[in-house]
Amino acid sequence: MNGYIIRRNMRYFVLHLFLMSVAVTCLFPLFYMIRCSVMDNQTIFTDKGILPSVVNFGNYATAWVDGNFGTFFFNSMLYTTSVVIGIVVISSMAAYAFSRLSFPGRDWFYYMFVIAMMIPLPGSFVPLFVLMNKLHLTNTKIGYILCMINVGLSLSVILLKTFFDKMPSDLEDAARIDGCTKWQIWWNVALPLARPAVAVIVIFNALNVWNEFILAQLLLSEEVHMPLQVGLMKFINVHTVNYPIMMAGLTIAAVPIILLYLAMQKHIIKGLSSGAVVG
Repeated sequence: MNGYIIRRNMRYFVLHLFLMSVAVTCLFPLFYMIRCSVMDNQTIFTDKGILPSVVNFGNYATAWVDGNFGTFFFNSMLYTTSVVIGIVVISSMAAYAFSRLSFPGRDWFYYMFVIAMMIPLPGSFVPLFVLMNKLHLTNTKIGYILCMINVGLSLSVILLKTFFDKMPSDLEDAARIDGCTKWQIWWNVALPLARPAVAVIVIFNALNVWNEFILAQLLLSEEVHMPLQVGLMKFINVHTVNYPIMMAGLTIAAVPIILLYLAMQKHIIKGLSSGAVVG
């Protein structure tokens, strides 16, 4: 018995040691980014200490003011919030319709979303640009928001449909007896139960929109419309790069997504397996 306990404890020790090493590996780039953000361009490559000998928090103010981060940050917040809300509303309605309603071409439309996931993301940028150009929505915030909603719809619809397929129909029957319409059932029953799946959709799409660079460069040409990731390029010149200021900008850009993940982390694992358990 004692031998079994010793072997079990050794397995747990090795497993936890491995997981801790993986965690340290994942967190080290974040630590290095924050470390470099409080240094200066002269010592960033010469100071080998774990903690910098001289700390300069003024890099954050320089990045925010001189880099016009206020405008870029507001734009990214606007794009991320608008796109995530749009994707959650549209994908949840579409997924509920695919799961619970019968209408001509239902399966065909659903398979179109599945097929769309097979197209590489950059492969959709040119058609989106042509479409926005014909609609005269290039270099506009609404055009960029519509394109980003389109980019995130397929995965969101498929994930939510899988969740709604496993949702007990008794709950909907009870809501119908109480006089709820299909819209009210979607809003008051289906969507609240889908919170874990919605949390995963929010995280994935918020991260996708917040870090988007190529499509923003393609659709937007004026600085007043640019998101945060494009604004980071202001610290890169032809021959030099202001690494501390850029690292400060990257740290500012990383904080909102980290806070969003921490706020929703309890739903992540449950949401990734949504469709297996509801509730």
